Amino acid sequence: MFFDIEVNGKIIKARNGDTILSALDRNGIKVPTLCHINDLPPNGACRMCVVEVEGRQALLPACSHPVEEWMKIKTHSPRVVKARKTNIELLLSNHPDDCLYCERNGNCELQKFAEDLNVRERKFYGKKNKYKTDPSSASLLRDPAKCILCGRCIRICEEVQHITALDFIGRGNKMQVGPAFNRGMNLSSCINCGQCIMVCPTGALTEKQHPGELQDALHNPSVKTVIQCSPTLSVTLAEEFGLRAGKDMENLMFAALRKLGFDYVFDTSFAADLLIVEQAAELLSKIKEKQPMPMFSSCCPAWIKYAEQARPQILNLISTCKSPQQMMGSLLTNHFSQVEMISDENLYSVSAMPCVAKKFEAQREQMTHKGITDVDTILTTRELARLIRLNGIDIQQVEPELADLPYRSRSSAGKLLAVSGGLTEALIRTLHFMITGKEFTQPKIQELRSTKGRKEFFIKIGEYNLGFAVVNGIGNVSELLDEIEKGRNDLHYIEVMACPGGCVAGGGQPIHPGENHSRARSKAVYEVDEKEPIRFAHKNPSLISLFDQLLEKPMSLKCQQLLHTSYEKREVML
Repeated sequence: MFFDIEVNGKIIKARNGDTILSALDRNGIKVPTLCHINDLPPNGACRMCVVEVEGRQALLPACSHPVEEWMKIKTHSPRVVKARKTNIELLLSNHPDDCLYCERNGNCELQKFAEDLNVRERKFYGKKNKYKTDPSSASLLRDPAKCILCGRCIRICEEVQHITALDFIGRGNKMQVGPAFNRGMNLSSCINCGQCIMVCPTGALTEKQHPGELQDALHNPSVKTVIQCSPTLSVTLAEEFGLRAGKDMENLMFAALRKLGFDYVFDTSFAADLLIVEQAAELLSKIKEKQPMPMFSSCCPAWIKYAEQARPQILNLISTCKSPQQMMGSLLTNHFSQVEMISDENLYSVSAMPCVAKKFEAQREQMTHKGITDVDTILTTRELARLIRLNGIDIQQVEPELADLPYRSRSSAGKLLAVSGGLTEALIRTLHFMITGKEFTQPKIQELRSTKGRKEFFIKIGEYNLGFAVVNGIGNVSELLDEIEKGRNDLHYIEVMACPGGCVAGGGQPIHPGENHSRARSKAVYEVDEKEPIRFAHKNPSLISLFDQLLEKPMSLKCQQLLHTSYEKREVML
């Protein structure tokens, strides 16, 4: 039921159940907030969204107060603006003055509101609290001094991801946000998904960086630098340069990377094709041998860490295939380096990913051989854009270039791994060919292309009636796992991605406060799939050549040695 309210002297429509904030948003009236997260219940912590309501003595928080018929609201009256300005001044009184050095300089919500409210001098003085940064995580850097206690990271970790690695610690002016007992993040239940980074309004949570080591390698003539780029990056990188979300910059990106000084540039979509073929063969083998089902996907390192520490009883059900990043890293170390006659110590392997959990994955013990990691450095989308800008490259002015041989070609199926449900869709295409010897005539599976946190799809392929499930967001996994533990047995394959929406919304992607560009990125990926000539991973000519020259066939001994791994129960200290 809709009714009228008055806002800033004009009548707008509101409906039963709205908060003041949601009613204003729907009518295009913006009110600042530092604690609100869309689709989560309000907590009214920051008080930045206060508005003036006629007949009410106190200012009301718009995010948590229900709208009432014929309310008369002022969103930017002098009293409201003064209250918001005082709020910002109080936050800045205990905030570091290091904006020039801060990771979020220019993209900080606190900084933006201070500018909007014309805060140009410190009004409140006192002894600032002193905190130590926490560099213990392989993926995240936590700086409590920059935390404004908005609670967003706690809520996304607990209410969306159901991990609860962070919480409020202490009381009064000694309160801060951190893991249990304020110990290191490496001892907590954190799965390194990076969703806390995406909602943090300041630089209190950022990805861990290693720029100096990479720059040294790029300028060392005796070192051959190799970079692989996630299928997601080409439809995301444009946003970092002020272009529209979803613009595909694949070949421009490859050209820019060569100008940076990389000797070889590869597309991880090739390794995604390899994963699809290898995982389809693994699944078919399990089906034929009537092994325990379902089989879970293995390409998301945050999901793997969650399973190891929270659900170790299902580890035997997870595919042993490495992720595309690690498959490509293994190929570079064990195949490409030999073809090009590059010694291990002279090969520097870089991966550009939309994910901060990949930083953790690369240093896992299972991903090293003879003490050398298959991938030396991982860059997030944000870090890669920063590196391009640092070197003065105008990515819109470079001439498009292709990826390097021998891993140049890819199918559009490999690109689909960027979106939730894409791996399953690509897998079904190849699995259909392996079972029937015929191509899947309807490669687009609409049921797997929704934005729901959990999707299911059932299909008959040859003699087999197969069930598939797709889950994105770790918080949506528990219910399905409980069903399986209670005896559900109609599913054969389950794809899990830790980030809601999949890799297009990964923790290393561009940060747009209050906006979500993952739909535009997903749409661009699906458009690539529609127009590409090769839509099946097993039809990739470069992949066929690799099997002929090195791997022999899917699930061969050579594949087992190079492309598969193992998992083990992981203890959480706190």
